[in-house]
Amino acid sequence: MRRWPRLFTASKEHLASRQLPVTKFLDALRSRSPVADGRLPPGQVLTTKWPVLHYGDVPQVDTRSWTFDVAGLVDRPFTLTYDELLALPRKTVQCDIHCVTRWSRLDNTFEGVAVHLLLERARVKPDAQYCLVGAEQGFTTNLALTDLDRPDNLIALKWSGEWLTPEHGGPARLLVPHLYFWKSAKWVRGFTLVDQDVPGFWEQNGYHMRGDPWKEERYGGRGLTQHDINRLRSLSKKRV
Repeated sequence: MRRWPRLFTASKEHLASRQLPVTKFLDALRSRSPVADGRLPPGQVLTTKWPVLHYGDVPQVDTRSWTFDVAGLVDRPFTLTYDELLALPRKTVQCDIHCVTRWSRLDNTFEGVAVHLLLERARVKPDAQYCLVGAEQGFTTNLALTDLDRPDNLIALKWSGEWLTPEHGGPARLLVPHLYFWKSAKWVRGFTLVDQDVPGFWEQNGYHMRGDPWKEERYGGRGLTQHDINRLRSLSKKRV
């Protein structure tokens, strides 16, 4: 499994306080936004743009050496090159996306390889209940297998008919549109199937363990302590 990124220190109170000015501004915008026929989760504001948000720099990804790994609690672990990923059958998904920073964009069209196809190929073991998603620069995020293995989830390659730009996660990003968009990890590099819910980068720093926009699962989650985080890290390493 790829190395874990170094934690930065940010309390839940600090994260919440930084959101207050933005929240007031977005709430004002929301009051002027057209009704989206029940498609806009609570606390969200419509945008026609696709804002660029991420932690750290945009990585320089060489597709000649890029690989995607599926490992952990699977019967058939495997590694794909970028060319091998491109050769797999593709699917097009139209969906709405919702960012934890409170913007939502409707009617997006993504094209890519269905996550279900990769999980099926790996033959996930019955005791695998969660996935730790790995990405460039050691970034990780966690997903329940029931959230990962859904028809609209992709390893996305294109958006609106164009190849994903590096700023938006190209050459490949995860797409999990029913959860807040930080779960759709940019620059994705693999799945590690595990039997416990191991927190990823943002989840270690105050974000929710699941991230359902309709329940406003932004922050807090399980309130993991540093002891919990260290224990779960150890468990994940033993299972890969």
